[in-house]
Amino acid sequence: MKPPALANWRGYVRVRIRGQYAEQLLNKLSAKQMLIWDVAREEDNQVSFFMMLPDFFRLRPLLKETGCRVHVEARFGLPFSVKQVRKRTFFISGLFLFLLGMYMLSSLIWTIDVKGNERISTDDVLAAAREEGIYPFQWTFRMKKLDTLSKELNARLPSTSWIGVTRQGTKVVIHVVESTVAENRTLRNPSHLIARTDAVVTEIIAKAGRAVVRPNTRVKKGSVLISGIVGSAQAQQAVPAKGVVRGLVWHEYEISSPLISKQKVLTGEFTERHYVQLGERRLQVSGFGDIPYAQYEVTTDVAATSWGRVSLPFGWITEKIAEVQLVAEERSEQAAMQEGLKQARFDIVAKNGPDARVKTEKILHQKSENGKVKLKVLFEVEQSIAVEQPIIH
Repeated sequence: MKPPALANWRGYVRVRIRGQYAEQLLNKLSAKQMLIWDVAREEDNQVSFFMMLPDFFRLRPLLKETGCRVHVEARFGLPFSVKQVRKRTFFISGLFLFLLGMYMLSSLIWTIDVKGNERISTDDVLAAAREEGIYPFQWTFRMKKLDTLSKELNARLPSTSWIGVTRQGTKVVIHVVESTVAENRTLRNPSHLIARTDAVVTEIIAKAGRAVVRPNTRVKKGSVLISGIVGSAQAQQAVPAKGVVRGLVWHEYEISSPLISKQKVLTGEFTERHYVQLGERRLQVSGFGDIPYAQYEVTTDVAATSWGRVSLPFGWITEKIAEVQLVAEERSEQAAMQEGLKQARFDIVAKNGPDARVKTEKILHQKSENGKVKLKVLFEVEQSIAVEQPIIH
């Protein structure tokens, strides 16, 4: 038999009756119009059944009359659920406070990003935003409308043509479009372009001034390449020379490259440290103590949290600390020589600009001693050779 209607709301129990007059007790229950169901005889002088909770509290006088005893085997319904909840008041309160805290923290502005600014400093933009009520730990519901903020920030920063304000959860992004400013050309004094080193000219393009040399001409350091004196002999004029002059320059390098190279190799051993991140701060929760490795590499993994589309200012950071060892690898003289030449080419580009090109390289001397390959190499490099020299009248 199913429980009667509203039994779960009023509550009901399953009881076991023990006594010689258990059947007489059942008759008295019926006479008192107490509702019972699923009556079952368990053993001699024992019966079990379900009954409503209010009727259970009326059972005591009948038990005394029949000399029976009762044992509650199970409880069902809302009254018992409420009682269980009351026992866990601290847990329920903590859950409520946690959800309330999550909601309150997600209603705060935690970070402000400024994008698109080049001439205007980020500090100036943030200062103007603070005046309009945009700053960390400000309540989002206290902010003005985003289009209103955009107009007022644009008025506070006259060197901007447009400012847009967007909010992404707990982060506010300020997009800045700066006003176009006419190029401020600096005045240059009349000058020549001269050779900064001995070279053979490969290319010369005079944009201002007069080219003095031609391609395939050998020039000395200090020779005039593009003259700033233009015009005829009767009507000369001094201008700032401008142009492109490239030439072949010779660089001599002494290279020492070891025959044994050392590389970092992961051993497979690692340990981890975990942190709870709150805004810009983080709190370590595991992996305390000194790092047990003499040499190691650290990789960081950040797991951000979100509530739907709202990014929360909480996160979980995992640092993986992996042990590494220096492994010595022996290489041939040819491999060591190529590595040395490679490093020399990098040095040439670093010293002479990214447009420098190595045309040829000639090994003048090579020997191996003390575990190293020593080279003397002559590099032929095509590079810019022009440097400015003021014209003094």
